[in-house]
Amino acid sequence: MEKPIADRRTAQLAAFGRLLDVLDRLRAECPWDRKQTMQSLRHLTIEETYELSDAILRQDLPDVQKELGDVMLHLAFYAKIASEQGAFDIADVLHAQCEKLIFRHPHIYGDTQASTEEEVKRNWEQLKLQEKGNTSVLGGVPVSLPALVKAMRIQEKARGAGFDWEQPEQVWDKVQEELAEFKAEFASPAPEVPASERAASEFGDLLFSLINFARHAGINPEEALEQTNRKFIRRFQYLETEAARQGQQLRDLTLAQMDVYWEQAKKLSIPTPDQPTSE
Repeated sequence: MEKPIADRRTAQLAAFGRLLDVLDRLRAECPWDRKQTMQSLRHLTIEETYELSDAILRQDLPDVQKELGDVMLHLAFYAKIASEQGAFDIADVLHAQCEKLIFRHPHIYGDTQASTEEEVKRNWEQLKLQEKGNTSVLGGVPVSLPALVKAMRIQEKARGAGFDWEQPEQVWDKVQEELAEFKAEFASPAPEVPASERAASEFGDLLFSLINFARHAGINPEEALEQTNRKFIRRFQYLETEAARQGQQLRDLTLAQMDVYWEQAKKLSIPTPDQPTSE
Protein backbone atom coordinates (compact mmCIF):
# COMPACT_ATOMS: atom_id res chain seq x y z
CA MET A 1 0.00 0.00 0.00
CA GLU A 2 1.35 3.42 -0.97
CA LYS A 3 2.29 5.80 1.82
CA PRO A 4 0.20 8.95 2.34
CA ILE A 5 1.56 12.05 0.61
CA ALA A 6 2.62 13.65 3.92
CA ASP A 7 4.65 10.56 4.88
CA ARG A 8 6.30 10.39 1.47
CA ARG A 9 7.24 14.06 1.64
CA THR A 10 8.77 13.55 5.09
CA ALA A 11 10.84 10.64 3.74
CA GLN A 12 11.92 12.63 0.69
CA LEU A 13 13.04 15.61 2.77
CA ALA A 14 14.91 13.31 5.15
CA ALA A 15 16.74 11.66 2.23
CA PHE A 16 17.71 15.05 0.78
CA GLY A 17 18.90 16.18 4.20
CA ARG A 18 20.99 13.01 4.48
CA LEU A 19 22.64 13.78 1.12
CA LEU A 20 23.55 17.26 2.36
CA ASP A 21 24.94 15.81 5.61
CA VAL A 22 27.08 13.28 3.72
CA LEU A 23 28.33 16.00 1.38
CA ASP A 24 29.22 18.27 4.32
CA ARG A 25 31.34 15.53 5.86
CA LEU A 26 33.04 14.60 2.59
CA ARG A 27 33.84 18.25 1.91
CA ALA A 28 35.42 18.55 5.36
CA GLU A 29 37.29 15.23 5.56
CA CYS A 30 37.93 13.76 2.07
CA PRO A 31 41.07 15.09 0.29
CA TRP A 32 39.46 14.72 -3.17
CA ASP A 33 36.15 16.37 -2.25
CA ARG A 34 37.96 19.13 -0.34
CA LYS A 35 39.97 20.27 -3.39
CA GLN A 36 37.07 20.41 -5.88
CA THR A 37 35.94 23.71 -7.41
CA MET A 38 33.06 24.58 -9.74
CA GLN A 39 35.55 24.56 -12.60
CA SER A 40 36.94 21.12 -11.74
CA LEU A 41 33.46 19.64 -11.39
CA ARG A 42 32.10 21.12 -14.64
CA HIS A 43 33.35 18.45 -17.07
CA LEU A 44 32.35 15.71 -14.65
CA THR A 45 28.82 17.11 -14.46
CA ILE A 46 28.59 17.10 -18.25
CA GLU A 47 29.71 13.46 -18.27
CA GLU A 48 27.15 12.51 -15.61
CA THR A 49 24.40 14.26 -17.59
CA TYR A 50 25.24 12.24 -20.70
CA GLU A 51 25.23 9.04 -18.64
CA LEU A 52 21.75 9.94 -17.40
CA SER A 53 20.69 10.61 -20.98
CA ASP A 54 22.00 7.18 -22.05
CA ALA A 55 20.07 5.46 -19.26
CA ILE A 56 16.88 7.25 -20.31
CA LEU A 57 17.35 6.22 -23.95
CA ARG A 58 17.87 2.62 -22.84
CA GLN A 59 14.72 2.88 -20.68
CA ASP A 60 16.80 1.40 -17.85
CA LEU A 61 14.99 2.73 -14.77
CA PRO A 62 17.42 1.27 -12.18
CA ASP A 63 20.25 3.02 -14.02
CA VAL A 64 18.18 6.21 -14.33
CA GLN A 65 17.82 6.15 -10.53
CA LYS A 66 21.59 5.75 -10.10
CA GLU A 67 22.46 8.50 -12.59
CA LEU A 68 19.90 10.88 -11.07
CA GLY A 69 21.71 10.45 -7.77
CA ASP A 70 25.02 11.34 -9.38
CA VAL A 71 23.58 14.46 -11.02
CA MET A 72 21.84 15.51 -7.80
CA LEU A 73 25.11 15.17 -5.89
CA HIS A 74 26.77 17.52 -8.37
CA LEU A 75 24.00 20.10 -8.02
CA ALA A 76 24.27 20.01 -4.24
CA PHE A 77 28.07 20.21 -4.53
CA TYR A 78 27.93 23.44 -6.56
CA ALA A 79 25.60 24.97 -3.98
CA LYS A 80 27.93 23.84 -1.17
CA ILE A 81 30.91 25.52 -2.82
CA ALA A 82 28.89 28.71 -3.36
CA SER A 83 27.79 28.72 0.29
CA GLU A 84 31.45 28.53 1.36
CA GLN A 85 32.06 31.64 -0.73
CA GLY A 86 29.10 33.42 0.85
CA ALA A 87 27.24 33.63 -2.48
CA PHE A 88 24.20 31.38 -1.93
CA ASP A 89 23.26 27.96 -0.54
CA ILE A 90 20.98 25.13 -1.62
CA ALA A 91 17.95 26.74 0.05
CA ASP A 92 18.47 29.90 -2.02
CA VAL A 93 18.71 27.77 -5.18
CA LEU A 94 15.49 25.88 -4.46
CA HIS A 95 13.50 28.94 -3.37
CA ALA A 96 14.61 30.84 -6.50
CA GLN A 97 13.55 27.91 -8.67
CA CYS A 98 10.14 27.78 -7.01
CA GLU A 99 9.63 31.50 -7.51
CA LYS A 100 10.64 31.19 -11.16
CA LEU A 101 8.20 28.35 -11.76
CA ILE A 102 5.38 30.27 -10.10
CA PHE A 103 6.18 33.39 -12.14
CA ARG A 104 6.31 31.44 -15.42
CA HIS A 105 3.00 29.66 -14.77
CA PRO A 106 0.55 32.55 -14.40
CA HIS A 107 -2.16 30.28 -15.84
CA ILE A 108 -1.79 28.21 -12.66
CA TYR A 109 -0.82 30.80 -10.04
CA GLY A 110 -2.41 33.89 -11.59
CA ASP A 111 -5.20 35.07 -13.85
CA THR A 112 -3.65 34.35 -17.27
CA GLN A 113 -5.56 31.98 -19.53
CA ALA A 114 -3.64 29.23 -21.34
CA SER A 115 -5.54 26.11 -22.33
CA THR A 116 -3.10 24.65 -24.88
CA GLU A 117 0.55 23.65 -24.85
CA GLU A 118 1.34 26.26 -27.52
CA GLU A 119 -0.16 29.05 -25.42
CA VAL A 120 1.86 27.93 -22.41
CA LYS A 121 5.09 27.92 -24.45
CA ARG A 122 4.36 31.36 -25.90
CA ASN A 123 3.71 32.81 -22.44
CA TRP A 124 6.83 31.09 -21.11
CA GLU A 125 9.11 32.70 -23.71
CA GLN A 126 7.61 36.15 -23.21
CA LEU A 127 8.02 35.88 -19.44
CA LYS A 128 11.64 34.79 -19.86
CA LEU A 129 12.30 37.96 -21.87
CA GLN A 130 10.86 40.08 -19.06
CA GLU A 131 12.73 38.12 -16.42
CA LYS A 132 16.19 38.18 -17.95
CA GLY A 133 15.99 41.51 -19.70
CA ASN A 134 17.06 39.96 -23.02
CA THR A 135 16.66 42.19 -26.06
CA SER A 136 16.36 39.15 -28.34
CA VAL A 137 14.11 36.12 -28.13
CA LEU A 138 17.19 34.06 -29.04
CA GLY A 139 19.34 35.60 -26.31
CA GLY A 140 18.56 32.76 -23.92
CA VAL A 141 19.92 29.99 -26.16
CA PRO A 142 23.18 28.75 -24.56
CA VAL A 143 26.17 29.36 -26.82
CA SER A 144 27.79 26.05 -25.83
CA LEU A 145 24.84 23.80 -26.79
CA PRO A 146 25.65 21.11 -29.38
CA ALA A 147 24.74 22.48 -32.81
CA LEU A 148 21.86 20.07 -33.48
CA VAL A 149 20.21 20.77 -30.12
CA LYS A 150 20.88 24.49 -30.52
CA ALA A 151 19.13 24.54 -33.91
CA MET A 152 16.07 22.94 -32.31
CA ARG A 153 16.02 25.47 -29.46
CA ILE A 154 16.45 28.42 -31.87
CA GLN A 155 13.50 27.24 -33.93
CA GLU A 156 11.34 26.64 -30.86
CA LYS A 157 12.05 30.12 -29.53
CA ALA A 158 11.37 31.70 -32.91
CA ARG A 159 8.05 29.84 -33.01
CA GLY A 160 7.22 31.20 -29.56
CA ALA A 161 7.56 34.69 -31.04
CA GLY A 162 5.25 33.78 -33.92
CA PHE A 163 8.01 33.35 -36.54
CA ASP A 164 7.34 29.94 -38.05
CA TRP A 165 5.88 28.17 -41.06
CA GLU A 166 2.13 27.71 -40.91
CA GLN A 167 1.96 24.30 -42.64
CA PRO A 168 4.33 21.27 -42.58
CA GLU A 169 4.12 21.20 -46.38
CA GLN A 170 5.85 24.59 -46.49
CA VAL A 171 8.69 23.24 -44.36
CA TRP A 172 9.08 20.21 -46.64
CA ASP A 173 9.25 22.53 -49.65
CA LYS A 174 12.08 24.37 -47.89
CA VAL A 175 13.91 21.07 -47.33
CA GLN A 176 13.63 20.30 -51.06
CA GLU A 177 14.87 23.80 -51.90
CA GLU A 178 17.91 23.45 -49.64
CA LEU A 179 18.64 19.95 -50.98
CA ALA A 180 18.61 21.29 -54.53
CA GLU A 181 20.98 24.12 -53.57
CA PHE A 182 23.35 21.68 -51.85
CA LYS A 183 23.30 19.42 -54.91
CA ALA A 184 23.92 22.38 -57.20
CA GLU A 185 27.19 23.17 -55.44
CA PHE A 186 28.66 19.97 -56.84
CA ALA A 187 27.23 20.50 -60.30
CA SER A 188 28.36 24.08 -60.94
CA PRO A 189 31.06 25.22 -58.51
CA ALA A 190 31.73 28.96 -58.35
CA PRO A 191 35.50 29.61 -58.56
CA GLU A 192 35.47 32.67 -56.28
CA VAL A 193 34.54 30.66 -53.17
CA PRO A 194 36.30 27.43 -52.10
CA ALA A 195 34.04 24.47 -52.87
CA SER A 196 34.33 23.06 -49.35
CA GLU A 197 33.10 26.33 -47.80
CA ARG A 198 30.14 26.58 -50.17
CA ALA A 199 29.21 22.94 -49.67
CA ALA A 200 29.47 23.25 -45.88
CA SER A 201 27.27 26.34 -45.90
CA GLU A 202 24.60 24.68 -48.02
CA PHE A 203 24.80 21.47 -45.99
CA GLY A 204 24.24 23.50 -42.83
CA ASP A 205 21.17 25.09 -44.40
CA LEU A 206 19.89 21.63 -45.38
CA LEU A 207 20.39 20.26 -41.86
CA PHE A 208 18.66 23.28 -40.34
CA SER A 209 15.65 22.80 -42.61
CA LEU A 210 15.50 19.05 -41.84
CA ILE A 211 15.56 19.79 -38.10
CA ASN A 212 12.77 22.29 -38.68
CA PHE A 213 10.72 19.68 -40.51
CA ALA A 214 11.35 17.14 -37.74
CA ARG A 215 10.07 19.66 -35.19
CA HIS A 216 6.87 20.17 -37.19
CA ALA A 217 6.48 16.38 -37.47
CA GLY A 218 6.79 15.96 -33.70
CA ILE A 219 10.19 14.25 -33.96
CA ASN A 220 13.12 15.11 -31.69
CA PRO A 221 16.04 15.10 -34.16
CA GLU A 222 18.67 14.50 -31.47
CA GLU A 223 16.87 11.39 -30.22
CA ALA A 224 16.13 10.21 -33.75
CA LEU A 225 19.80 10.48 -34.75
CA GLU A 226 20.93 8.71 -31.57
CA GLN A 227 18.53 5.83 -32.27
CA THR A 228 20.03 5.54 -35.76
CA ASN A 229 23.55 5.61 -34.29
CA ARG A 230 22.64 2.72 -32.01
CA LYS A 231 20.98 0.84 -34.87
CA PHE A 232 24.13 1.21 -36.99
CA ILE A 233 26.30 -0.03 -34.10
CA ARG A 234 24.13 -3.13 -33.66
CA ARG A 235 24.24 -3.99 -37.34
CA PHE A 236 27.95 -3.28 -37.76
CA GLN A 237 28.84 -5.38 -34.71
CA TYR A 238 26.75 -8.21 -36.15
CA LEU A 239 28.74 -7.87 -39.37
CA GLU A 240 32.01 -8.11 -37.41
CA THR A 241 30.81 -11.11 -35.37
CA GLU A 242 29.52 -13.08 -38.35
CA ALA A 243 32.63 -12.39 -40.40
CA ALA A 244 34.85 -13.58 -37.54
CA ARG A 245 32.68 -16.70 -37.15
CA GLN A 246 33.47 -17.52 -40.77
CA GLY A 247 37.18 -16.92 -40.15
CA GLN A 248 37.14 -13.69 -42.16
CA GLN A 249 38.59 -10.23 -41.51
CA LEU A 250 36.53 -7.21 -42.55
CA ARG A 251 39.47 -5.72 -44.40
CA ASP A 252 39.56 -8.81 -46.63
CA LEU A 253 35.87 -8.66 -47.58
CA THR A 254 34.44 -6.81 -50.53
CA LEU A 255 31.64 -4.32 -49.95
CA ALA A 256 29.22 -6.78 -51.60
CA GLN A 257 30.26 -9.53 -49.15
CA MET A 258 29.83 -7.19 -46.19
CA ASP A 259 26.43 -6.18 -47.50
CA VAL A 260 25.25 -9.80 -47.20
CA TYR A 261 25.85 -9.71 -43.44
CA TRP A 262 24.38 -6.23 -43.24
CA GLU A 263 21.13 -7.36 -44.84
CA GLN A 264 20.99 -10.28 -42.42
CA ALA A 265 21.42 -7.87 -39.50
CA LYS A 266 18.55 -5.71 -40.75
CA LYS A 267 16.20 -8.68 -40.47
CA LEU A 268 17.21 -9.50 -36.90
CA SER A 269 16.68 -7.86 -33.51
CA ILE A 270 20.24 -7.54 -32.26
CA PRO A 271 20.87 -5.51 -29.10
CA THR A 272 24.40 -4.29 -28.48
CA PRO A 273 25.70 -4.68 -24.92
CA ASP A 274 23.65 -2.44 -22.58
CA GLN A 275 21.74 -1.09 -25.60
CA PRO A 276 18.43 -2.95 -26.06
CA THR A 277 16.66 -2.74 -29.35
CA SER A 278 14.27 0.21 -29.51
CA GLU A 279 12.98 -0.16 -33.08
